[in-house]
Amino acid sequence: MAPPEDPRRLCKLVQEGRLCALQDELRAAGGCPEMVGDTLLHCAARHGRRDILAYLTEAWGMDIEATNRDYKRPLHEAASMGHRDCVLYLLGRGAAVDCLKKADWTPLMMACTRKNLEVIQDLVEHGANPLLKNKDGWNSFHIASREGDPLILQYLLTVCPDAWKTESKIRRTPLHTAAMHGHLEAVKMLLKRAQTHSDSHRRCPVRRSFDNGQKLHIFQVLLKYQQACLSAEDSLGAQALHRAAVTGQDEAIHFLVSELGVDVDVRAASTRLTALLCAAKEGHRSTVQTLLSLGADISSKDERNRSALHLACAGQHVACAQFLLQLGLKDSEDMTGTLAQELTARA
Repeated sequence: MAPPEDPRRLCKLVQEGRLCALQDELRAAGGCPEMVGDTLLHCAARHGRRDILAYLTEAWGMDIEATNRDYKRPLHEAASMGHRDCVLYLLGRGAAVDCLKKADWTPLMMACTRKNLEVIQDLVEHGANPLLKNKDGWNSFHIASREGDPLILQYLLTVCPDAWKTESKIRRTPLHTAAMHGHLEAVKMLLKRAQTHSDSHRRCPVRRSFDNGQKLHIFQVLLKYQQACLSAEDSLGAQALHRAAVTGQDEAIHFLVSELGVDVDVRAASTRLTALLCAAKEGHRSTVQTLLSLGADISSKDERNRSALHLACAGQHVACAQFLLQLGLKDSEDMTGTLAQELTARA
């Protein structure tokens, strides 16, 4: 049987909420053992054991500002897991509301990773600053935008009306973040306050909605409210159509070309890639098929004279390359024969 002072045994008792058993073992041991990393307070806060939190603090005088290896304090743990009673207890005992863990995250930032409005309100009402930034330049409003809860966003805007126009170190706004993560209601809310912004890569939120494979409706809403320029380019000269091809978004491609009149063969300024070449390079067979059905030039080549077939083979995208071979795409008989042999062997 493990000795009474075994930290693992004590942590298990805390995790299971067995206060009486914990009291017996700590009395037998004459106090809390020295622990490396998380203290028993961290464990109690993480698992929402408010009674144990109070016992350890009041009976044994444990330090509520104790830090673990990541500089997390018990308040970080309680806030990140949404345990309101633990958050209120720690704040009532005078815990520093804007303490920083590794990477400069505050308890409020941790709370904003969860959709628990009451915990966020408690922290703000005790003086937490929503505009403090972590090492990446994200504040609590950016993090809340990633989660996309309209009620939380509205509350934070009530507290900090200009939070919507803050930027991270790479100049990403909350609108960019909400669009990237596909939160339609959050996007609509932010668009009422925001103007068109571009980040350090010169990507507008419209193209951000493509980067993570989001639904077409996000793009349509952004377009409606922002009247976005579809020919806007990122640092590599890629436009919205190229981003949609890279991420394999066939529906968005069809909408861009058929409904909005985007040139299906437009080239990225720096790489000279067409959308078809982008799709082949990533191995998106269905996207290649969609682009061809919309009139894309199957014979297009990049600045190094590589065709869609070359790019598909270079990426070892067998299904895509085979599809292009079946369409008769080739540059020379020798090359086509070699590619066919390689693909057959891989299949």
